[in-house]
Amino acid sequence: MSFSALNLLPELQRAVADQGYTEATPIQAQAIPAVLAGRDLMGCAQTGTGKTASFTLPVLQILAPHGSTSPSPARHPVRALILTPTRELAAQVYESVQSYSKHLPLRSTVVYGGVDMKPQTQALMSGVEILVATPGRLLDHVQQKTVNLSQVQILVLDEADRMLDMGFLPDLKRIIALIPAKRQSLLFSATFSDEIKRLANQMLNNPLSIEVARRNAPADLVAHQVYEVAAERKRALLVNLIRQHKISQVLIFLRMKKDCNKLARELERDGIKATAIHSDRTQAEREQALNDFKEGRATALVATDIAARGIDIAELPYVVNYELPYVPEDYVHRIGRTGRAGMPGTAISLVCQDEAKLLAEIEKLLKRPIERLPTLDLDPPPVRESRSSSASSESSYHRHTDRQSDRNDKSRPHRYSEKPTSSISADGFDFNKPYVPGQTSTVAVTKPPAAPRRGGNAPVAALLGGWNARGK
Repeated sequence: MSFSALNLLPELQRAVADQGYTEATPIQAQAIPAVLAGRDLMGCAQTGTGKTASFTLPVLQILAPHGSTSPSPARHPVRALILTPTRELAAQVYESVQSYSKHLPLRSTVVYGGVDMKPQTQALMSGVEILVATPGRLLDHVQQKTVNLSQVQILVLDEADRMLDMGFLPDLKRIIALIPAKRQSLLFSATFSDEIKRLANQMLNNPLSIEVARRNAPADLVAHQVYEVAAERKRALLVNLIRQHKISQVLIFLRMKKDCNKLARELERDGIKATAIHSDRTQAEREQALNDFKEGRATALVATDIAARGIDIAELPYVVNYELPYVPEDYVHRIGRTGRAGMPGTAISLVCQDEAKLLAEIEKLLKRPIERLPTLDLDPPPVRESRSSSASSESSYHRHTDRQSDRNDKSRPHRYSEKPTSSISADGFDFNKPYVPGQTSTVAVTKPPAAPRRGGNAPVAALLGGWNARGK
């Protein structure tokens, strides 16, 4: 279906044409008319199928009559609130809102954590009709009284399943309590578990459910591959795959943030430009890592599941599951980063023996087995000798050389006894003989006469080495 058949405003059709789109995707063709009709909606679609535009375009059309060029903040209250689980996804949605609203007098802004609140506060105080936010930072602004949600007409929860899975439910309830009960609510996500669906039904009013593909289905254009490999050989296999297939851009998934940093450093040592993105990095660092990856300065982007939400890279060819996720649905989200907008992609999973059960659960979700490929011939890992062992070997070598040299040169005195010293002390005691209490020395030692002391003889403390008590 063409966008011209969706009864969009001319300003929105111009914006869509500026983006190079002419045909609506299935989720857009079904969701846009329903939202324009004022229905609450649950939209389930494969990631990368134009889900963001399916709610951005109708929201802009509904708010278009409220557009104003007045500089007064009172003329620009928050009328649409779009909540996302991550900063990256919030930034991506905000970019879409800006792109599609450029021919309309509507203001928008985005607020998320990890950055200074002052610029966000200034934008909010100036007035915006559309606010894109992460729940935590939005509540920070609510507490600072820099945002007013009393006139919200449309609430959008994007990646709603992930927001609830991440523990945002208490924050969502607080936010929902701040907005009018009479509103239009939209939930969009790539997956919906039965539990999330039941909970979402409590937040929506008689929602219309739209599923353009089988629930939890992966992108149709993604080829799935599995390499069975020992855990300690995964990095060697990954490096060989990148070099053999001449991969210039690959998104690599791990479970833990610390492991992302470690793998990125190891890939750098292997000669592959890599960077990491996860929630422990500052927003500036995350944006820099993402820009380096998008612009080709980094071949590999190592990420956790949460941080990768919102990464939208055109024609991303490869996704690698360095570790399989514990939740099978997360596999769908991971591989959804490739095979987007009609472009093919490849999802490679490196599976060790401990992950066999996780792989079986993923195949059960996909309702088909994943192709196993033969593991490439891997070079043995380089032996890196530690400095301590090197120093020990070098010391052992020198000791052996010195002993051999001593054996070959009998005439040379031992290096530790080149300057023989006497065993008899100045007072005549022979240190080579055992000590016998009360026994006097048998060696006569001639002592020079002692100089006469002023003040006559004085008792000497023998234990203090002859210290003169009067001279203290």
